[in-house]
Amino acid sequence: MIESLEELEKVKKSCYSMVTKSSTLSAGAAVIPIPGLDLGSDVTLLLRLIPKINDKFGLTPEQIENLDTESKIMVMTAISNVGSKMAGKYITKKLVLSLLQKMGVKMVAKGTTKFVPFIGSAVAGGISFTSMKYIGNRHIEDCYQIALATLEEKRLEQEIVIEPETEQH
Repeated sequence: MIESLEELEKVKKSCYSMVTKSSTLSAGAAVIPIPGLDLGSDVTLLLRLIPKINDKFGLTPEQIENLDTESKIMVMTAISNVGSKMAGKYITKKLVLSLLQKMGVKMVAKGTTKFVPFIGSAVAGGISFTSMKYIGNRHIEDCYQIALATLEEKRLEQEIVIEPETEQH
């Protein structure tokens, strides 16, 4: 579990770097004019990337399960409030495909543009890079908000415990 805002910022920065690397790989696969190669590589990249992001933020199902009951409730409440579809969940091919399906228009455009000589491949690569970057960064933001809410909740809890109760007459 992330213990400080400084640690949280480091994790966020590290995850952005992972997303950029995955986005670059996705763009590289999209440039190759083989039908279905880019979608397959995007699924594979996301099946690796999303769990790594969850892990860095302490939001894998296993990490959450190992928390004490109170912390677990805090994290699950934060996940629910943020509305994340991937934090604290097992990342399956079905989940990734549904995520990519929501990006459907971009994926169709990517698939058709790659067959236009020269420029089409570059456009497909650009669309692929942007789509992967969007999905990854969006997930980072969700995880960041969840971790931030959990940190804040813990801080407030500690303040309540530390402050002695005062009686008012």
